[in-house]
Amino acid sequence: MAREAETHADIPFGPEDTPWQKTFSGLRVVGGRPYGTPPSSDPRAAYISVPEVPHHKVQLPPTGLDAEQYTEAEALFRSHIDTQTRNFAGYQVTSALDYEERLGHYLNRHLNNVGDPYQSSSYTLNSKVLERAVLDYFASLWHAKWPHDPEDPESYWGYVLTMGSSEGNLYGLWNARDYLSGKPLRTHQREPGTVAVGQELLGEGPHDFHPVAFFSEDTHYSLTKAVRALDIDTFHTLGSTRYPDENPLAPGAPWPREVPSTEHGAIDVEQLAVLVRFFASRGYPILISLNYGSTFKGAYDDVEAVARTVHGICAEYGLDNRRVDRRGGNSSDCDERPGYWVHVDGALGAGYAPYLEMARDVGMVEQAPPAFDFRLSGVHSLTMSGHKWMGTPWACGVFMTRTGMQMAPPRASEYIGSADTTFAGSRNGFSSLLMWDYLARHSYDDQARLAAECDGLAAYTHEQLLALQEQLGQDLWVARSPQSLTVRFRQPHADIVRRYSLSSETVHVDGAARTYVHLYAMRHLTGQRVDELIGELRQPGAFPLASYTGTTSR
Repeated sequence: MAREAETHADIPFGPEDTPWQKTFSGLRVVGGRPYGTPPSSDPRAAYISVPEVPHHKVQLPPTGLDAEQYTEAEALFRSHIDTQTRNFAGYQVTSALDYEERLGHYLNRHLNNVGDPYQSSSYTLNSKVLERAVLDYFASLWHAKWPHDPEDPESYWGYVLTMGSSEGNLYGLWNARDYLSGKPLRTHQREPGTVAVGQELLGEGPHDFHPVAFFSEDTHYSLTKAVRALDIDTFHTLGSTRYPDENPLAPGAPWPREVPSTEHGAIDVEQLAVLVRFFASRGYPILISLNYGSTFKGAYDDVEAVARTVHGICAEYGLDNRRVDRRGGNSSDCDERPGYWVHVDGALGAGYAPYLEMARDVGMVEQAPPAFDFRLSGVHSLTMSGHKWMGTPWACGVFMTRTGMQMAPPRASEYIGSADTTFAGSRNGFSSLLMWDYLARHSYDDQARLAAECDGLAAYTHEQLLALQEQLGQDLWVARSPQSLTVRFRQPHADIVRRYSLSSETVHVDGAARTYVHLYAMRHLTGQRVDELIGELRQPGAFPLASYTGTTSR
């Protein structure tokens, strides 16, 4: 073993290719050995290579890097990131950022918004005063009742996320699960941080407090993680285990894993209705998660049609408004609440579509996506990612629901001097500052103009790809969902995919697998950059020979 460890310790390491065991200064532990464990193999051979940033240049020996080594390593990484930023086209995030000059000061301050946004905290290095301003802004934009009032169940409640909409989806489904399971609401707390415990729920049927989740095949993968982490049964799981031969969409066939989508990527409302009716008729509470700007196709689910349809079905089976009673409780432990919940994942769309709607209303564009927000009484929660339309240096976002639908936090949090009503413990206070800064500097007029420009760039990209398809005489499967900022097409050569950071996804069309990429017309993208990409796609060999050649672009 000693011989093996010594051999591993001789592996070249760091910018100077010094054997690992010699990268230490005079620091030794008993026996003269350096502290720590030597590598079991050469990390440079173990990890994916980034040619522009050789791994040994950024490796961290125990001595750290000297000034010259640091300067070289940082310059390599900076050049790589700047190049990729300039060509970045395949994801729905904005890289036209402008925060450094104004907000660089705060990088040396620890801003932590731990606890509820509307309560003070003993941790005074926070940006909650800005967070509340940001939340009020979005409450107004999304037609919620504001300001937040803990005594008014119809007013909004929300918080700024430390992650992006994946956290918002997780929190929204957690809230929905507990709400539909009959757990106490925050309004049932007798004292801050206390909840009713040890009470048995009284229901008329065996499934009254067993929610079942529905989401489409175009839903972001974070939903699958969320239902697994929260132990929420999906209609596929429940159908496959309890009703294996009763798939209402195709009796006798296996249950689909997700609700089918339309050609453009929006949830199929008619097929969703069939599935919802199957479970509502058996007494299961219904949990729906919708997409407002799906990840790959950029499709907008018809939130209004879904909410109206689900409410109508639930009303037939007494799930539109039901009484939740608890044995051992008193009248304050009973309440009435819907037996269904509609959550909207608006990662990109909820931050963009309101401005496109404004642009439409003043004639800048012809169309805008359908309504999705708290104008619809059937919408119970929604989330948005701040790093997508607005653009921030890291993931963040907003979650919002109605105050009367808030669940009680698990326990008191005296240590921080505030109820911990959010998902995280410590919450990054810098994100509230970034979003506040952006919104303070961009009026509705600015945002509507930017939205119209991006919509026009998406249309231009679509037209140019269709023209290229005709010019090459090859079906490139070019498609754009209505009002989407993304255009998808056949996957080109790997070098082009990497240069432009194009996201790929395999989709089955007419029984054949097609591997697409897509381009997002975000604020940083320009017509010139689109033209450069089209020029590269026009070159011989840009599109490898495909195993499937269709005749219809979808």
